[in-house]
Amino acid sequence: MNDFYEKVYAVVRKIPKGKVVSYGDIAEFIGTRGSARTVGYAMNNAHNVSPTVPAHRVVNRNGLLTGKHHFEFPTLMQELLESEGIEIINDQIQNFEKVRWKIKLKLKA
Repeated sequence: MNDFYEKVYAVVRKIPKGKVVSYGDIAEFIGTRGSARTVGYAMNNAHNVSPTVPAHRVVNRNGLLTGKHHFEFPTLMQELLESEGIEIINDQIQNFEKVRWKIKLKLKA
């Protein structure tokens, strides 16, 4: 596994239940701003990683569940987020900024 993916997984494992971050948030935090797509590739591979990576908590910059097709079944991402109290309508997280984890403030210290 490459070092970039490991950095991504380390960040994703710290996202609290009931919170989400964007691919770009993660890329910027690990110092690779502009590599949101590569973060997405890491998330696509996250199902093969141990310990578990809560990939369902990573969404696009608008709060859309763009990665849902990479889960065991297409509704699983939404179901996991809803089980954590996040409201979703038409693959869109409602109150996105309210549930968006402020990663820069929480981890940089």
